[in-house]
Amino acid sequence: MPHYRSRFVPLALFASCVLAAGCSEVNSTIDKAQACLEAPKIVAELGAEIAKLTNDPQAMDKALDDAATKLNDVADKAANTTIKEASDNLAATLTGITVKDANDAVDAVQKVSADGAAYVEKITQACT
Repeated sequence: MPHYRSRFVPLALFASCVLAAGCSEVNSTIDKAQACLEAPKIVAELGAEIAKLTNDPQAMDKALDDAATKLNDVADKAANTTIKEASDNLAATLTGITVKDANDAVDAVQKVSADGAAYVEKITQACT
């Protein structure tokens, strides 16, 4: 009896490793798909929100910081390095924007629009 058990232990270990590797690949694919859905949505929501906040610099500043936090979360979960790097870079850009007055607000809207479009393009390419 011990002879059979000793043969099955390595086989069971091998099978569990193969299963774990397969699950890892599935999780990686799910993480990428989730990031591909979330990332453009964050940018679109930010664009719509800050367009309404041009007369409220404090609220715009908070919206930029909140979007940066969401992008950092996407970057942390992204299984794809292109998505991770692009999300980290845009998050850093958004964090670096300071809105103190109406002029800063207009500049922020333009910056977010341009950088957001470039970001979405990178994400689209990484997700296809």
